[in-house]
Amino acid sequence: MTTHRPTAGTGVDVGADRVTGWPLLWLLAGYPLWWALGLGQFAYWLFAVPMAAELVRRHRTVGLRVPPGFWLWALFLVWTVLGLLVVPMDLPGTVPGSGGYAGALLRVVNYLVLTVLLLYVGNLSERELPTRLVLWALSLLCVATIAGGYLGMLAPRFEFTAPAEYLLPGSLAGDPYMQALIHPASAQVMDIFGYESARPKAPWEYTNLWGYMLSLLLVWMLVAWSVHGTGWVRWGALAAAALSVVPIVYSLNRALWMGLALSLAFAAVQALRRGRVALVGGCAVLTAVALLVLAASPLADVVRTRADNPHSDDGRAATNAQSVAAADQSPVLGWGTTREGQGSEQSIAIGPSAECPTCGHHVIGNAGQLWMTLIANGWVGTAFFLSFFAVTAWRHRSVTTPVGQAALLTVLLLFWYMLFYVALMSPLAVTVIAVALLWRGGTALPAGASARRHGGRW
Repeated sequence: MTTHRPTAGTGVDVGADRVTGWPLLWLLAGYPLWWALGLGQFAYWLFAVPMAAELVRRHRTVGLRVPPGFWLWALFLVWTVLGLLVVPMDLPGTVPGSGGYAGALLRVVNYLVLTVLLLYVGNLSERELPTRLVLWALSLLCVATIAGGYLGMLAPRFEFTAPAEYLLPGSLAGDPYMQALIHPASAQVMDIFGYESARPKAPWEYTNLWGYMLSLLLVWMLVAWSVHGTGWVRWGALAAAALSVVPIVYSLNRALWMGLALSLAFAAVQALRRGRVALVGGCAVLTAVALLVLAASPLADVVRTRADNPHSDDGRAATNAQSVAAADQSPVLGWGTTREGQGSEQSIAIGPSAECPTCGHHVIGNAGQLWMTLIANGWVGTAFFLSFFAVTAWRHRSVTTPVGQAALLTVLLLFWYMLFYVALMSPLAVTVIAVALLWRGGTALPAGASARRHGGRW
């Protein structure tokens, strides 16, 4: 493998000026457009093509670097591929034939695309892909997500047929899961309180995904606009964060509410580590005032009503237990993909009917990334998956820069949200971008400086 040869006196790799990080920036900043076109998560596949081409070019010329602990992620990829061997097998207690290669192959491709994204961001220098531009692209996506939240509240029935839908066969475009991926809609209208409630989701596929993404993107927006912005830009970041409160409450996402509280606690701990006691005290007072205002507003009624209506807790607990049982029965490889459980949490005899098409036969593993990985990849595959991110978080636990701390928080939030939300695809994409920024050492660099690199080389 050839090595990187810096240009004399610059510390920048040869050929660094010939490429830019435009595929990543267009992917992130333009995501609302890709969503409106019906591409959704498939946009990652399209932009992975030029990213992969750049990685191939680098492999042939200067070589590729991989992050510390990458062998864990590589083994997880191997496990996802090996899992295809057990997809045809029936898992006891599930609907026969409810697995199938379609979902399994989709996950394998998504993980491979995430690998391309990780290596692409990590191998580009600060000059080729400035960290500040990544922050701005994530900030624009955050603003679009907040706007999508208000769209879901004000026009909950808004939807349209995307161009991509016209290009697919009717049987495929009409599949419920595929509809969620390619059919743009502003909200999920669900019966949680005994009547229909609109939960915003634009520009994402599901309300839970909207909440997970907003939780991550708010962190990056505040860092970008408060650290790299000036004057009115910083006030704009605070205003956007304040405006996000209303759709956050109406999303009814309890895991999101707790995730935001954990993010605030993380920020407070990091500030105290730097001796910013006065700052933490001032923010605590502001937070208390904000909570009092919230308690006196109509939003408090929404929160209380949601707390009194757990809705899906029993079903989630049942399918999560089935995921653990499935991993116990096939601890090494898992079952390759998810399955539909027979019956419901009340009785094995309860199933879908004309009167209740959603009763019974719930998908095992769709209640969180942890549960999906357990049934699909077993205990061993799950250990590889979680260990990669745990190693990254531990290695960078002492990071002190705002961007580095935002990246560390993004990785840590995976361990909270994996209990409730599936992270594949967009949340994991933001997470591997955070891993790459931590790895490449571009979290504390002025514009135009070259990045320090760590990790191995291929």
